Amino acid sequence: MANCLVIVESPAKVKTIKKFLGTNYVVDASNGHVRDLPKSQLGIDVEHDYEPKYITIRGKGDILAKLRKEVKKADKIYLATDPDREGEAISWHLMKALKLDEMKDKKIYRISFNEITKNAVKSSLKAPRDIDMNLVDAQQARRILDRMVGYSISPLLWSKVKRGLSAGRVQSVALRMICDREDEINAFIPDEYWTLDAKLKCSGRKTPLTAKFYGAGKEKLAIHNKEELDRILKGLEGVSYIVDDVKKGERTKKPPIPFTTSTLQQEASKVLNFSTQKTMRLAQQLYEGVDIKGHGTVGLITYLRTDSTRVAEEADRAAKEYIASAYGQQYVAKEETVKKTNGKIQDAHEAIRPTDITLSPVQVKESLARDLFRLYQLIWKRFTASRMQPAVYETTSVRIAAGEYSFTLAASRLVFDGFMSVYVQEEDKEESNVLLGSLDKGDELSLQELEPAQHFTQPPAHYTEASLVKAMEEQGIGRPSTYAPTITTILARRYVAKENRNLYVTELGEAVNRIMKHSFPSIVDTEFTANLEYLLDKVGDGSVPWKTVVRNFYPDLKEAVDVAEKELETVTIADEVTDEICELCGRNMVVKYGPHGKFLACPGFPECKNTKPYLEKIGMKCPLCGGEIVIKKTKKGRKYYGCSNNPECEFMSWQKPSEEKCPECGSYMVEKGSKLLCSNEHCGCTVDKKEIKDQKAG
Repeated sequence: MANCLVIVESPAKVKTIKKFLGTNYVVDASNGHVRDLPKSQLGIDVEHDYEPKYITIRGKGDILAKLRKEVKKADKIYLATDPDREGEAISWHLMKALKLDEMKDKKIYRISFNEITKNAVKSSLKAPRDIDMNLVDAQQARRILDRMVGYSISPLLWSKVKRGLSAGRVQSVALRMICDREDEINAFIPDEYWTLDAKLKCSGRKTPLTAKFYGAGKEKLAIHNKEELDRILKGLEGVSYIVDDVKKGERTKKPPIPFTTSTLQQEASKVLNFSTQKTMRLAQQLYEGVDIKGHGTVGLITYLRTDSTRVAEEADRAAKEYIASAYGQQYVAKEETVKKTNGKIQDAHEAIRPTDITLSPVQVKESLARDLFRLYQLIWKRFTASRMQPAVYETTSVRIAAGEYSFTLAASRLVFDGFMSVYVQEEDKEESNVLLGSLDKGDELSLQELEPAQHFTQPPAHYTEASLVKAMEEQGIGRPSTYAPTITTILARRYVAKENRNLYVTELGEAVNRIMKHSFPSIVDTEFTANLEYLLDKVGDGSVPWKTVVRNFYPDLKEAVDVAEKELETVTIADEVTDEICELCGRNMVVKYGPHGKFLACPGFPECKNTKPYLEKIGMKCPLCGGEIVIKKTKKGRKYYGCSNNPECEFMSWQKPSEEKCPECGSYMVEKGSKLLCSNEHCGCTVDKKEIKDQKAG
């Protein structure tokens, strides 16, 4: 009979871990948190030293009942929740909910592992420990501070702006950062500047070289306006272009460091166009375990919430052995690439890496869904590259004298690809490989033409999810586990809208931010929030009692809320009016937001209670009946394109329809990447979008 019970957080881990343990182990899941603060009240006794009031989460009763039965049968109970302070707190809540701390006849242990592999799980069982109450207290403090901010300020926003809004300790700062960037962009005044290129021909070369204006002799000179440009062009009339200096050298490009949560989210956004939420969801699946052909259920990556770039010696050694075997000894790194830290890094975990480097993307591709595979491939390539040699470039820089002025040429040639044989980032693809041939000092080049160009300085870029995560990390706002939910919340609250990856603040977001800056300046102050994160980390390492942090925080918050309730004026945010007419009373319907997203409602409520589904038009007529093509969703949430005249019209397409007709059979076509495909499955015609565009332009 089994006498050991292992309790994990996720049911997905159960299957993975079960196969590592013998028959005397039962593995079961808590399905995340089992206790929390009540939703109906603050849940913190501010009159009695901020004691939290925990209750069993609704729906967790059956899970706890099942776990209690398993506990009765077991002699040893291993709490194996995630290896971070959230996981530590879940273990503590399980201990309290199951009353494990009152059981004298049972042995209760806390175990944790950074990866779900046989070695890691077995090793953790050999080194059990007690629950780390410092980590639990750090999580309690964070949860209580978040609850205090949310439950104190959100009702104020409901009464002064509209119901359904929320404020948050981290989300409000993230919103402030986006608003501040928007203000910078709006206040930006562009400055004029000019560039000047010289197209130069040299003997033995058919295509001209493009040299860039540098300055007066060896002194760098910027061209600010047309007058300065004209003066330079005047000085270049009739001059000879002579090679004045040629320098050859070598440049190395260091390999990247392994992913942290933040850098994984940033790179997945840039390369794969994944949202932070999607990246974390997929990474969770890779961590918990996936069925791999020939291997069974395997946890493919290490723990996904980390800000450390450290790699275990065993993993480092295995990676270098693999690289030597697969690529050659010359590709193996001789020294490790180390990231400079800013003092805010928590080194409890390793970087995100594959658990088994020999499971290359090629080997697992058949077993993984497309997006899971793409994320795993990104992690595998990044980690493998981090254990490889730098790339080496041969560089040539040339200075060309032109009268009193000078131009420069620069080129580089990749002579050893190193880590780039595995992993090439977007910026690496921009490397110039133009060979300058055998230019020598004193060579004369003939001018083909001068190409001046006017430019204007650009405002700061709008934040994307990737750049916002990077900025939050750099400023110490939030922690790896908070980036994705923070961004998801401000998008869901409609404080921010996302268009072509860019984040734009909405009118609602501006109104909320104004209130927060006016009434709660410390809550949205980046320095204050970063300092609070630092204090929470100090709670985690046992340096600061958690209640000290809460005691110093709540009185000021309470006072600010009391003042705001008296002084703040009501803000009105107008609903978005549509051209859809209410068939009951004739008014133009407005866009409203519910638990399942947008819907249309009559502004005459409560007299007129008419509502309709919100249908997003794509600006195309239905090829069957001429109605509007709209974006719809199945019951499971999958997007498709349908006709607004449904059910009378049965038009439906999984791909976005195009107005182009098939040149072969005349059916409508659908978009797929850079191609247009005929919707008639018996036709099979494929056309390149660029070709059609060029034909229309011609």
